Amino acid sequence: MNVIEALNQRKSTRAFLKQDVDKAVIEEILDAARHAPSGANTQPWQVVVVTGEKKRKLEQKLEAAFSDGIEAKMDYLYYPTEWSEPYKSRRVACGMELYRALHIAREDKQRRRDQWAANYRAFDAPVALFFFMDAGLQTGSFMDYGMFLQSLMLAAVDKGLATCPQAALAEYPALVKQELGYPENSILICGMALGYENRDAAINHYRMPRDEVSAFARFFE
Repeated sequence: MNVIEALNQRKSTRAFLKQDVDKAVIEEILDAARHAPSGANTQPWQVVVVTGEKKRKLEQKLEAAFSDGIEAKMDYLYYPTEWSEPYKSRRVACGMELYRALHIAREDKQRRRDQWAANYRAFDAPVALFFFMDAGLQTGSFMDYGMFLQSLMLAAVDKGLATCPQAALAEYPALVKQELGYPENSILICGMALGYENRDAAINHYRMPRDEVSAFARFFE
């Protein structure tokens, strides 16, 4: 598989097979991703791989925090405080397509809530990855991290694995840090579900459209 094929094939997967991922495969994916660029070779990424009983314990605590109505508060602002176009419409369309794929009606608040709760279980993938960064690093390191995450996801595609990068797994950073032994002042960037895609699951059949190149690129000669 070449890089362009992997880019076209990668998608956010939200249903996984109950099939473990060998530790050696995860290490191989991380070994490939570590070649991502970073400013001044800072390599800001710190990755925690969580599986088995540890994953079950952590996801139970995350889901309980959500169920108890504890306010989610990431270490940084991921989304704008006020949405403008075209981003507002894209966000709404993304949610609508997801619920349409699952045949969840707009007024069915319980099923919508149940579906959101699945975020905190990493959609029942066998592997949940958590990505940390030292608190003293700045905006450029977030850019570096984005390149690392994309490299990781493309390497996963090459190995026949599926992923879903998740801001939701970083919504309760204090809880995650306590459970995984990270300092309070570290930055939890996000999480990621990793595993083998359940190709029969309806939620994996929808894809959100992307703008054509002509909509976002300008050429000067």
